[in-house]
Formats: sequence, C-alpha cells, structure tokens
Amino acid sequence: MARHLVHSPGSFFLLCFHLLLAALVATAQNAPVKVRVGVILDFMSPVGHKRRSSIQMGVEDYYAAHPGSATRVELHFRDSVRDVLDAASAAVDLIKNTQVQAIIGPKTSAEADFVSRIGDRARVPVLSYSATSPALSAAKTPFFVRAAANDSFQTAPIAAILVAFRWRAAAVLYEDSPYGTDILPALADALQRVGAKIMDRTAVPSDATDARLDAALYHLMAMPTRVFVVHMVYPVAARLFRRAKMAGMMSEGYVWVATDGVGSFMDMSSPEDVEAMQGVVSLQPYVQMTDAVKNFPARLRARSRRENSSDDGVAGSILMRLWAYDTAWAIAAAAETAHVPGPAFQTPKRSTRLTDLDRLGVSATGTTLLKAVLATTFDGISGKFKLVDGQRQMPGYEVLNIIGKGARTVGFWTPESGISQDLDASSAREMKQILWPGEPRSTPKGWVVSPNAQVLRVAVLVKRGFKQFVGVSVNSTTGETQVTGYCIELFDEVMKNLPYPVSYRYVPRDPSVDSYGKIVDQVRDQEADMIVGDVTITASRMTKVDFTMPFTESGWSMVVAVHKDTSPTMWIFVYPLSASLWLASLAFFCFTGFVVWVIEHRINPEFRGTPWQQFGLIFYFAFSTLVFSHKEKLESNLSRFVVIIWVFVVLILTSSYTASLTSMLTVQKLLPRVTDVRELQRRGDFIGYQEGSFVKSSLLEMGFAEDRMRGYNTEEEYADALSRGSANGGVEAMFDEIPYLKLFLSQYCDGYAMLGPIYKTDGFGFVFPRDSPMTGDVSREILTLNEAGKMSKIEKAWFGEPGTCRSQTNSVVGLSSNLSFESFGGLFLVTGVASSLMLLLYLATFAYRERDELRAAEATTASGSVSLPRLQAWLQHYDTKDLRSPVFRMNDESVRNGVVETPRNDGTTPFSERISSELEMNATSSEETPTHEPGTSFEHGGDIAPASAEMETQAASQLH
Repeated sequence: MARHLVHSPGSFFLLCFHLLLAALVATAQNAPVKVRVGVILDFMSPVGHKRRSSIQMGVEDYYAAHPGSATRVELHFRDSVRDVLDAASAAVDLIKNTQVQAIIGPKTSAEADFVSRIGDRARVPVLSYSATSPALSAAKTPFFVRAAANDSFQTAPIAAILVAFRWRAAAVLYEDSPYGTDILPALADALQRVGAKIMDRTAVPSDATDARLDAALYHLMAMPTRVFVVHMVYPVAARLFRRAKMAGMMSEGYVWVATDGVGSFMDMSSPEDVEAMQGVVSLQPYVQMTDAVKNFPARLRARSRRENSSDDGVAGSILMRLWAYDTAWAIAAAAETAHVPGPAFQTPKRSTRLTDLDRLGVSATGTTLLKAVLATTFDGISGKFKLVDGQRQMPGYEVLNIIGKGARTVGFWTPESGISQDLDASSAREMKQILWPGEPRSTPKGWVVSPNAQVLRVAVLVKRGFKQFVGVSVNSTTGETQVTGYCIELFDEVMKNLPYPVSYRYVPRDPSVDSYGKIVDQVRDQEADMIVGDVTITASRMTKVDFTMPFTESGWSMVVAVHKDTSPTMWIFVYPLSASLWLASLAFFCFTGFVVWVIEHRINPEFRGTPWQQFGLIFYFAFSTLVFSHKEKLESNLSRFVVIIWVFVVLILTSSYTASLTSMLTVQKLLPRVTDVRELQRRGDFIGYQEGSFVKSSLLEMGFAEDRMRGYNTEEEYADALSRGSANGGVEAMFDEIPYLKLFLSQYCDGYAMLGPIYKTDGFGFVFPRDSPMTGDVSREILTLNEAGKMSKIEKAWFGEPGTCRSQTNSVVGLSSNLSFESFGGLFLVTGVASSLMLLLYLATFAYRERDELRAAEATTASGSVSLPRLQAWLQHYDTKDLRSPVFRMNDESVRNGVVETPRNDGTTPFSERISSELEMNATSSEETPTHEPGTSFEHGGDIAPASAEMETQAASQLH
C-alpha cells in the first residue's frame, strides 16, 4: 500500500504538504513571543535619529547576548513633532491601534507628563530616559519609570560647590518650563541645609528673544550677588551665555554654575558656544569610561552611516544615547524575566463618550511587565542600572570646568563622600584648581558691595544727647557736616580692615519720636544702604533687616537717686550677723560645751562640783573659746579633738564678724529712694526713658501706665528729673540701656546709682539689608578688633576709663548685706558631725567598760523592768568618779602617802603639818558626815575618801 502511495504522483504531493504543515506548526510553537514596545521620538531633529539607533542597538545587543530568549521585543516608532499634544496622540495611537505593552520616551518632561498619565490609565508602563523633572514621579503616576537622573539629585552637589567656596547666596536663572521650574523647591532646600540662600529667581522662556535675555541679565547685574545658578536646556543656555559675554558678565568677579543641562551636552557645543562659556562650572552624571562606552560612538556612527548618511555628522549628548540604550536593554530583560505573553487588552464597557482616550483598553500584561522592570538590575553601558521608587540611581556627579576648547574634570561628588578630587576614598576633599570667568588669580568673593559702583548711603541718627555714641555737627566755617562718635570711629576702623574697598558716605537723618524704628525701615525700603549708630538689636527689627554681632554691652536697667545714711544706731554691733546665724552660733556654743562636759565629767575634777557649778561651766568653757582663754585642762583626747575643731570655727566666725562690723563702721552708706520695680508700680511713681528707644514699649509690656512715663534725651535732663523726684515734676527712676546708664553715671558720680535687675537685650549692632553678604564680614572684623584690643582703646577715648564711679555705686547698701547662716553652713556641719561622733564614741566606750558596774547598779533598783529607775541607776553610776583616771589615782596615792595640799615656800610640807591636817579632816568627817564607800560621790564629787584606821592610829601615836 505504501509502495502504491509513493509511486502515485498525487499521493507524493499530499505527503509533502503534510510534512510542510507539520514543520510550520513546530516552528510556530517554538517561535519567541513578540512583545510590542512603542517608542516616541522627535524625528524633526537629527538627534532623534541618533536616539532611535541607540534604542535599536540596545534591543539587538540584548538578544545577541541571549539568543535563546522566549520573548522578542518589537519596536514601533512614532514622531512627537516637538509638541505635547502630538506626543499624546502618538501614545494613544500606539496603545489603541498597535496595542503596545510598553512605551519608551518621549523626549521632554512636559511630553512625558502627558504620556505617563495616558499610560497610567491604560496600565502601560512608560519608560523615559530624558524626562528629568522632579515633578514626574511614580507617586503620581505609578506606571511611569524614570530611566534617567532626577534633577533633584544634582541640587546637593550644587550646594556643595557653593559651600566649598563659602558663597552664601546665589541667583537662579531657569527655563520657564516644567523642566526648569520643578527643580526650584529641591534647590532651595539643598541650599538652606548648607546655610545658603536663593537671592533671586529669574525665569527665561525657552523661545526668549535676545532682548528678553538681556533684560534678565541686566536685572541680575543690578544685584549684589555675583553667583548665578543656571538650569536650562542646552540651546537656551548657550544663547544666554553668548548674551552674558556681550554684557560683560563673563568677566572677573562673576561666578556661573550650570546644571547637567549644560555639562551633559558639551559634545554638541560649537566653538563659539565654548568660547562664550569660558570659566563656567557645570555638572554631569558620572559614567565610567569602559571599553564599551569608548566604542559606542563609533558603532553608532557606523549604524547611522548605513541607515541615514545625512545624520552621520550630527552632534548630540552621548549620555542620553547611553541611557536610551540601557532603557531598551531593560525592557527586553524585563519581558524575558516576566515571560510576558502577547498583547492583550480588555475592551472597556460601552460608553457614550466619543474620544479615543475614553475608548482605550486596559493592558492585561502591563502590571506584570511593570513589576519586572522595577526589579530589573544589570550592569548597563552607562553604569549600574537600578531603580529605586521608579527612578534610576546615579552613583555620583562629575564637576566640569569649561575652559579652552572644551571641559575638564575638576572634581567629583558622591552622596557618601561629598566633594573630592577623585573617586578614591583617600582623595583630597576639595576640587582641583578652577579657572573662573576672566581667569582671576583668586577665587571670586561672589558678591559686590555696590552693584552699580555707587557710593553707599550710611544713615546716622541725629541725637540731642549722648553724642559720645553718635554726634552730628556742622562746621561754621566750611558748612561741612561732621559725623563723630564711638560708633562712627568703630565703623570706620572696620571698613578700613575689610579685604576689599568700600565707598560710603554718612547721611544724617533728622530726629523724631520713634526715630529708631523709622530709620530701620529706611534700610528695608532701600532708602539707605546701611545704618551706623546706637541701634539696639531686637527680634522685631531682625525681621526687617540684618544686624552684625553686637559691639556694646547688652541689657537695660534703671538708675535711681540715692542719699547718704547719717542716722547712728547703738545696736550696730548686732547687724554683721543675721538672726539665723546668731541663733545657730549660740546653739553650737551650748552643744560644744555640753559634749566636752560629758566626756570630762568622770575623769577631770575641774568638771565636777555642784549642779549649778557644772551648768555654768558648760557655758563658760564654750564661750571662753571666743578669746581662747579657758583654763580648764582637758584629760580626754576626744574632748581635745572637739575643742580643736570648735576653735577653728570660732576663729572664722570672729574674723568674719570683725570684718563686717569694720565695713559698716567705716564705709559711708548710700540709700536709694526706691529699690524695686514692683515698688514703683505699686506707688504709681513717674518713671523716665530715652525718647525713641524700644525701652518704652518694654515698660508698657511690664505693666507701667503710659501716663506715668516721661521721655528725656540728654544726660542733663536725666540728672534734673531724678534730682527733683516724682513729686516735683521729675521721676523716681530712669530706665535705659546699660551703655547709656554707664555713660550717665560716669558724668554724674554723686547721688545716683544703677539698681534693679538687668533685662537682657543683644546690645548695639550695625544694620544691613536682609541677606547682605557684608554682614558676616563686618561681624568678623568686629571680633578681630575686640581680640586685638583696638575696640577697648576706642571706647576709652570716648568714654574714659570704665568704672569711674564704681566705688560709689557699690556703696549702696541693701537690706541683706549682713552675714547669713548659709555662708557658714559648712563650718557648722563639720563641728556638729565631729562633736556628735566623739560623743557617741565616748558613750559606747563607757557602756562597754562599765558594763559590770551598770548591771550591778541595775540590780539594786526596785524593778529591773522599769526603764526610768534603770536610767537613774546608770546616771548615778556615771556621776561617780572614774578612779582609774590618772588624775584621781595620783590624788589618792598622795593622800595615802600623807601628802597635804598646803605647800611651803620652798615647795615642801613638814610631816607634822601633814599629820595634823589629816587628823583634823578625819575628825570633822567622822563627826559631821556618815562614812561612804571608797569611790562614792559626795556633793556630786566634792569629797575626799577618809584615811584608813591604821593611818589614824599611827598618826595618834606619833603625836603623843
């Protein structure tokens, strides 16, 4: 049968057809799945053709490296015609008609914003390699993926450049488009973090004429800052720099810092553009120069030559082409990883709307493909491809200096290390030498004192009084106005020491009520360039202007009239010590005497006697230490230690008392009329202040009535008002700032004193406009003059030696000038602890040594369980003599040996006299007093033990 089929012509052709069909089915089953990707480019520009070739090369190179891929990206190109609506129309066409599963492009941020919203609605991922506006983010449109650097990333290196050269202010020129405006918030935040500010923001339309560019440049030329940050697309920036060169702004003293919109497009710069941008510093995202990067331009030119010879010599940004290449590679890798099937769109429900946007379907594969793209990581031709929050992360930025025929690298910036010369971790944290516009030898200051080279107007306030600070007079001969004073001389010295010349002239301002506030407003309103004088730094004024650091003492207080205290008193000896110190001293006198008596009572005969004698001895012994005249000999080391400590305390007390009493008797006291601010308010007295000063508003806030306040201007008026007093048309107290009050007291030494609390302020400072660069330089020079001692010399020249009336001021005596217990609390603590420890040590030793006798004494009591009789027994035993004491033992031995107490002239006693005396004493003792046991107390220790019977017999026989 088979042989029959083979030899049959019809059968042979049928068999071939079946075999061919089977082969086609097998091939179809093994063919890769096509993934449709749309690409939106600007084909009106030759640059668009270059980027198209880069995307095609990226897809081809991926599949050449992965020949067995199960998916195959199919590119579909559309033209945006440089228009947002045309780009959106191209996206709708790709999604609706071609059913693409992803879109690459478009070129600008404005186009990408519109297209990303369409892609978000259709759930089609939109990958952009050129839309860098910070306003585009995955937070707003989840299906938008930025395969390029976010413009906000480069704000940190721009701020680092300004900090490296100590520039604290800059003006920003930006393109009036989403690309230009969206960077401003991030740039302002970056500069604020490093202490810099944006002085001005000037928008330039992308289609601006030369006249419009010149107007923007002349506006910046009139500003004091000379640091300009440029953020524009390259064509607009190139035109701007050409006009700036013609305006003379690419010369010495100017600083131009451009974002990567200039540095990344230097490949397409013409020689004329490079010549106009000499000295400009720009940024460029860092790309490591590998072999693939070096060979990429040659490969791209060869491909362009084959496809379109007219695009062969077109210049463009190589960085954008590298990013386009990596974007195409990423979408191919993501499609392979996710095993994305062919296009599938869910048809929307029937709607009455007729626009194409309403009829767009929803991609069934978009979410899967988006997740795969976000997770894709590989080493791309432009560096590591990694997405964080839908944005590609940049390793760092390269700092370029445009000089000569191109740009040279002068440093790098990385988030980890900041500015450095190289990417090496050990590299110097600074940039290489930069050639600025005009090629100056030193780094530009970044600002000028007077932008129009005009003489600065320095306002000074004409004052009626206190002309030592600022004095304005007119020369009668020449008619010339002369400005003098401490503030003027100090300001002239500061200006002389600045590292740059400053031309200025003093402009006197007429005085008026609230003149200080008005003159500060003149600087804010640009009626004056600065203020020199006695202007106090306050929080309200700092909201309008800037102040230098203070150059005078801060704070304000009050001056009152004083009178001499001539009233004598017979009790002045009590005043040196306060009542608490008197009572504490008396208590410790008694306590110390009691401790010494307790320790010495049993072992020292001088501390025995009748109760009244011993009670008097306690006080007498302690108070005798005041003159160190106690005659009682101490037997115990414990009591000696207590007395040593106490004598030291007494020495300090008596010395302090003597010094205080001497001061009270010799120093003339000055008593103020009023000592407290609250007393002024309670009595409703009149008070004074200097007219035009902020002190008036501060007094009103403290609760003083405005109708009880009077304004004055001169030192003479101060003295007259204080001398008359509130009842006679004057005031009880004059409130003013410390420098004025010290100047007043230096001229009126007698009868006035500064009292009360000092209310804090920041002193006097020179006034400059807000954000003026001169403020910091002048403040540094003030510090330099102060450290060098020149400021004090100027102050002495105008105010004399400081503290001229200090002795009179310090002689004002308040109510709490005597010595208090707090001043000697440490001394009393030491003596109290020492005495208490010695007392406790003695009692513990007594209880241990006399434990047998104490038990015997307790046994004689009626009831051992009752505490009071037991205590009485202990006290009775304590009251007896301690015969083991050397003093009593020696006396006892003397009696036993027949020694009497009456000495002869030669210091000896005849034996007969000793016997007679002893017999008389024994006879009297036997007749009047009952016999006691040896060692018992008589009259609290006043008796002597009787002689033995043998001694009496022996004595009687000797008499006979």
